[in-house]
Formats: sequence, C-alpha cells, structure tokens
Amino acid sequence: MPDQNPSPSGADDQPEVVNISRADVEAVTAEMVRMHQSNVQTITSDDVEMNVSAAAVVNSKALTARQSLIGGVNAESAQVTGGFVGGLRGTNIDAEGVIGGVVADTVNLQNARVGLTVGKEVRGGQVESLVLLAGRVEGEVHTVVDTRGAIIAGLVGGLVTGLIVLVGRFLFRRDED
Repeated sequence: MPDQNPSPSGADDQPEVVNISRADVEAVTAEMVRMHQSNVQTITSDDVEMNVSAAAVVNSKALTARQSLIGGVNAESAQVTGGFVGGLRGTNIDAEGVIGGVVADTVNLQNARVGLTVGKEVRGGQVESLVLLAGRVEGEVHTVVDTRGAIIAGLVGGLVTGLIVLVGRFLFRRDED
C-alpha cells in the first residue's frame, strides 16, 4: 500500500514526544504521542499510544490503543484492544472490540464485532462481521454477508431494480400522438 499516512518527521518545529494526561486537546502533531485519559480531535504522528482515551481522527504509522474510543484511523499498523473504533484503514490491523469498518491487507481480529471487514487476508477468533469481503479467511469468523453473498445480493438487487424500471416504463408510458 502506498504511503498515504502523513509523516510528521519532516517538520522542524514539532516536538519529538508529546505526553498528554487528563486533558482535552484540539490537535497534536509530533513524532510520538502518548495519551492517558485524554481527548484529542486530531493526531498526526509516527507513533501513537492511547490508554483509556478518545480521538476523532488518528493519522499515524503505528497506533496502539487500549480501551479507547476513536472515530477514524489511518495507520500502517494498528493494534486496538478493547476499543470502539468507527473506521480503521491500514496495512496490518490487529483489533479487539467494536469496529464500524476495517480495510487492510492483513486483518487479525479477536473477540470483535465489526460492521464491514475488507482484507486480502482475515484471521480471527470469535469474530462477528456483518459484511466480510476477503481473499482468504482463517479462524472463527461468523458473518451475515460474505464475499459470495455480497455478489449474489448485488446481482439480485440489480435484477430487481431493472425489472421495476422496465415495468414502470411499460405501465406509465404516455402516448405521444
């Protein structure tokens, strides 16, 4: 995956390490960010560690989050334990908790509930995913709609929509005479 994550290490005036404890912060940019019981709107960092914290957006090369709430993550690698995450995007994702959606080359899920899981390779134990699109799946992953089911649903939905449009045109056509 191409480098889509901002790398703050090129900035000359940013701090190397920022430690945040029991604070609310609008935005943080640093080589490393450590958070404990804090809230941050936007984090841009090479390395982020979150413990019982919250963030709206995290852009990082590496993320480690324990019992944290995150709106969206864009990271090369992420390890989330016992968290609530709206969306995860990256290369290697290890997650446990509740996740709205995850898109990665390699996805490792344990004790997770996920809305949408997309990956080249998905491994899991006690995973429930509403929709699963994967090249290869290993482990105990329960899903409502898998790759084959998504294709079938798309085909059936397209067919039904096409028939409705065709019947509608036939029934409601006007004579232009």
